[in-house]
Amino acid sequence: MLDWAVPQEKYPVAIRVPHMTVGSSNRPVRKNYDELNKYEVVWQGSRAAILGLGNFYNLAEEAADKLKERGIEATVINPLFITGQDKELLESLKSNHELVATLEDGILDGGFGEKIARFYGADKMKVLNFGLPKNFYDRYDYEVLAKENHLTAEQIAEDVLNTLGR
Repeated sequence: MLDWAVPQEKYPVAIRVPHMTVGSSNRPVRKNYDELNKYEVVWQGSRAAILGLGNFYNLAEEAADKLKERGIEATVINPLFITGQDKELLESLKSNHELVATLEDGILDGGFGEKIARFYGADKMKVLNFGLPKNFYDRYDYEVLAKENHLTAEQIAEDVLNTLGR
């Protein structure tokens, strides 16, 4: 993202610096972000889609792995952009998905997940938002905080399965 942001003069850019470990994969790294608000579908599945924003993308993959163990092949999406929506992609999920889960490393109130929930507001699509309630967090044990707020891969997968009725 930084490689693209510095030389381009078309858009203002804000890059959030992760506070947790940054994960890596063998997937090719996207180098051009000129097409705004186009999400990246990393794994194509059905019934459930998981949008893992920023630091929580790896958590989305882990939750999808837990769902796969239970017979659900979830679609995994890297939104790439927090400020806008890939309306075409979100609309296409309606054809073979019953549920969309958003995972965001931040406060839920007014966040990315609420935008996605608002998009599906009048539809039958179920939406689960995972993140933190609006509080001041100082000197905390992340593992405890995550467990208390259903932010572990196991808890997310269980919540998805329960919402799907399995």
